[in-house]
Amino acid sequence: MELYGKYSRSLAQKAVIHILEIVFLILSYWILFQEGGDWFAKILSIENASDVLLRRQLIFVFNLIVFVRLGYMMFFLLKRKIPWEESISVPLAFALYYIGFSLFVLPVSQKIDTLDFFAIFLFLCGSILNSGGEILRNQWKKRPENKGKIYTEGFFKYARHINYFGDLLWVIAYALITRNPWSVTIPLFLFCFFAFFNAPQLDAYLKEKYGAAYEDYAKKTKMLIPFIY
Repeated sequence: MELYGKYSRSLAQKAVIHILEIVFLILSYWILFQEGGDWFAKILSIENASDVLLRRQLIFVFNLIVFVRLGYMMFFLLKRKIPWEESISVPLAFALYYIGFSLFVLPVSQKIDTLDFFAIFLFLCGSILNSGGEILRNQWKKRPENKGKIYTEGFFKYARHINYFGDLLWVIAYALITRNPWSVTIPLFLFCFFAFFNAPQLDAYLKEKYGAAYEDYAKKTKMLIPFIY
């Protein structure tokens, strides 16, 4: 599925993505706060420890923030064409966050502590790196003098795909809030997807598009994690 180099508003695909996301948000609410928690607990043979409501509220607030950010970025910042396959795969990926973390938190009865405040901080940092980086890049690209140039400023001077690193941070924050060791599988899967598929694919496209300018940028900047990888 070719994701780069083609431009379109793709309004129908974006509408499908957001309709499906709303469905997953409703399912998340049903699991966290209604009888869905008992239903899944019985199927999965786990406890539904609904006494720590604040932990579940944090998960759902995270869900809402991610939904709003994705909507803004897709409708106002994303310029490339969205293939119909992606209009299905993207909501399914976000179902891992909305539904997956809602299920992981079900058996957890631990009260909110310092680690949870750190997770909230991590979530905010990741959201700022991801959405903030895209907003700054969009503003830079609107200037006529920057047409045809590669953006290497703002957060992107610390890593070529700093927006993906931001994604990793807020997904790790979800996992910390759940306090379920199995939840580490989601950020681990996301890291592997970015590190070994998505980022290299985008690197290849940008190298072809910008040539020597991108090669020079790549020599000076880490791919995904600032100063490390």
